[in-house]
Amino acid sequence: MNYQNIRQAQKRFYHSGATRSIAFRKEQLKFLKNLIQSNEELFYDAIYKDFRKSRFETYTNELSIIYAEIDYYLKNLKRIAKPKRVRTNLTNIPGQSYIYHDPLGTVLIISAWNYPYQLTLTPLVSAIAGGNTAIIKPSELPMHTMYLMEKLINTNFPKEYLHVVTGAIPETTALLALAYDKIFFTGSPKVGKIVYEAAAKQLCPVTLELGGKSPAILTPSANLKVAIKRLVWGKFLNAGQTCIAPDYLYVHESIKTNVLQIIKEILEKIPYNDGADHYVSIIDQHNYNRLEKMMNADKVYYKNGEHNPEKLHFAPTIMSDVTWDDTVMQDEIFGPLLPVLTYNDFRQVLETINDKEKPLSAYLFSNDAKEKDTFLNILTFGGGCINDTIMHVASEYLPFGGVGNSGTGNYHGEAGFRCFTHQKSVLKKANWGEPNLKYPPYTENKLKWIKKVL
Repeated sequence: MNYQNIRQAQKRFYHSGATRSIAFRKEQLKFLKNLIQSNEELFYDAIYKDFRKSRFETYTNELSIIYAEIDYYLKNLKRIAKPKRVRTNLTNIPGQSYIYHDPLGTVLIISAWNYPYQLTLTPLVSAIAGGNTAIIKPSELPMHTMYLMEKLINTNFPKEYLHVVTGAIPETTALLALAYDKIFFTGSPKVGKIVYEAAAKQLCPVTLELGGKSPAILTPSANLKVAIKRLVWGKFLNAGQTCIAPDYLYVHESIKTNVLQIIKEILEKIPYNDGADHYVSIIDQHNYNRLEKMMNADKVYYKNGEHNPEKLHFAPTIMSDVTWDDTVMQDEIFGPLLPVLTYNDFRQVLETINDKEKPLSAYLFSNDAKEKDTFLNILTFGGGCINDTIMHVASEYLPFGGVGNSGTGNYHGEAGFRCFTHQKSVLKKANWGEPNLKYPPYTENKLKWIKKVL
């Protein structure tokens, strides 16, 4: 396939002005929502074939987020896209100042495999709302979801507007060799650096949604039963294959035994067994093997059943007495392994986390106001929760993105619109009252007045 021709066709379509009107953008968003809703059964079937994801989780963790994003723009797009009048400084009076929101043009969206619908279509929704054309490259690992999105989008949208490219590394490499007006990438920091380097050659702006080791901290002041129930849910959702999952847990030494026991009790009540409707498979053999290498059998406190490499079932596993020297703490886990570390000094544990790469998310379970303030003021992270996990991603009113090694830029709701548009500053001057103060010849008297004005 000649990707250059597709990009050129999209560039011409964009420059025709067809995507600029708010009416056109809203029409496309409504059409996309209807397309997904009328084919929901196909979405459920495809993702189940890829890693046995249930209808419930497919709707709650994927489709509902896409629908909410579309609904947000249908309701708010006219308002947020409207040119904004701002104050005019004294130097430019008489005049008026505005900020316009220009579409960027032709964008490339490269998505990840762990939430294939959400991570592909949510940024696409923002790109459409911003008035752009888009080339979309879903991950090839969940093959059935990739081909479904290709079929539905390429059949129902003209390729000069939206087009899905399937394939693996060679196809992605070929796409990255072209020039775009924006690249939006979701994936690992390792691949993010490759994307960033390719974009730099074209001076192309990028948004990188990456990952990292996101901490959870449980203090003695927390409501342990509620906190641990939410923690367990967030950690083992999607079998831990969630970029904002709690990667590891810090607990105060005084409550360690109690915390471990409650975690075990919760897992025993809701068994995450092979074939459970609420528990998916590991995406492929490579990732399954990677998780096995991370697990130190001598430090396993509890395992909820047996692993099954043939079905790529990796049972939720709790590891205790873990330190930063253990293999499981060297890289992002991205799976159902929960290492538990202990601390005695709250501020010190925050400083320890700050010494590492900046995480995409962080979670604190505490009912102590001082601990909450200290957590928010000291720790740097992309986004997170106090007394919950994961749920900040579900709000279209909260910008979602990383910082440092966990990403650059953000999206969701109005932040997504900003991600795919350019703020164009415009000064509109009146045609009267033009003094000679700024024009040559320059004099000491003019400089005196300039100093007063400026």
